[in-house]
Amino acid sequence: MSSFDLATLSHSRADLPEGVVLAGPAVAGSETVLTPDALAFLRDLERRFRAERSALLQRRADRQAAIDGGTATLGLLPETAQARLDPEWRVAETPPDLLDRRVEITGPAEPKMIINALNSGARAFMADFEDALSPTWENVVAGQAAVREAVRGTLGYTSPEGKAYLENVGSEKFVRMTDKDYDIIREAGVK
Repeated sequence: MSSFDLATLSHSRADLPEGVVLAGPAVAGSETVLTPDALAFLRDLERRFRAERSALLQRRADRQAAIDGGTATLGLLPETAQARLDPEWRVAETPPDLLDRRVEITGPAEPKMIINALNSGARAFMADFEDALSPTWENVVAGQAAVREAVRGTLGYTSPEGKAYLENVGSEKFVRMTDKDYDIIREAGVK
């Protein structure tokens, strides 16, 4: 079982791939999600799509400014008309795990919250990396590590007061995640 204890964290990253600098502070569990292979993958994605990503972010900002300024409105894009009007075009069927969402808890991707939600009897927990969690470097990386442990049934947490929280293992639960924008890579210092 993993246990997240920020007080005893020791962090050494001599294993960073060429061109990757982690500018954020050490975070408990980061070695399980920010592996050399994962960091190299992100570095390669950033290098390949940097110009396109930057252009799209600028386009999004320009579009929002036009909407805010009253010179543009929301609507369907003309270039998507062919797909929208094609009677043969359909999205994939809803996966079975998402069919029954009558009891689902949404909350921050924090160990205590995840454990309590999974132990509550709810069928699913949605780890929210946007609205329920301040998306700082520390919170996003620690949240990814916590979700990783939760889906493996090995998540544990001890509060500052010494109370232990353990995930009940054995019943099937479904964990979904909201995404954190790809632009967090800027904060990580990928070059």
